[in-house]
Amino acid sequence: MSYHKLKMDEINKIIRELWRNTYKGNDIETIEIRSDEEESGTSGASKTRRSYHYRVVMIKGDAALDMRGRCSAGQKVLASLIIRLALAETFCLNCGILALDEPTTNLDRENIESLAYALGEIIKSRSVQRNFQLVIITHDEDFVELLGRSDYVDEFYKVGKNNEGCSKLSKAKVEDLGVHTR
Repeated sequence: MSYHKLKMDEINKIIRELWRNTYKGNDIETIEIRSDEEESGTSGASKTRRSYHYRVVMIKGDAALDMRGRCSAGQKVLASLIIRLALAETFCLNCGILALDEPTTNLDRENIESLAYALGEIIKSRSVQRNFQLVIITHDEDFVELLGRSDYVDEFYKVGKNNEGCSKLSKAKVEDLGVHTR
């Protein structure tokens, strides 16, 4: 029980920090995961088995409301990304890979920029880890260019097709994207 509480506190601390550094709206101060514990007896035995029901809440001032059914698609995407990042930071410290698939879907420009900044900070904090790699699958070249503004991202791989129609990888420099600064 104390391990569960310790890990939930750690996860929520990271979520709070990432949310405040990433989310640019003013309607939600932070989010957190809350768990409700249920005890249920096993058939005929005096042993009890604990189960947890987890929910994500959004907090503004002293009010905490379940996010389900009350937030936009962009807020859901951002909350999902932040929760996954917090879980990875908590349970996978020596894990060498962090993979995100289309992380900018449904995000507005301001939140895309802050997500790029937050990922740059994660890359910076993990730069001492020899085996760390960030894999982002995206069609959003503006996002790649924003990531390139950090001192840690200069190259990326593009997937294309060769003359025979087969997939090919090519290494490219962020500076060669030709994306203009907005």
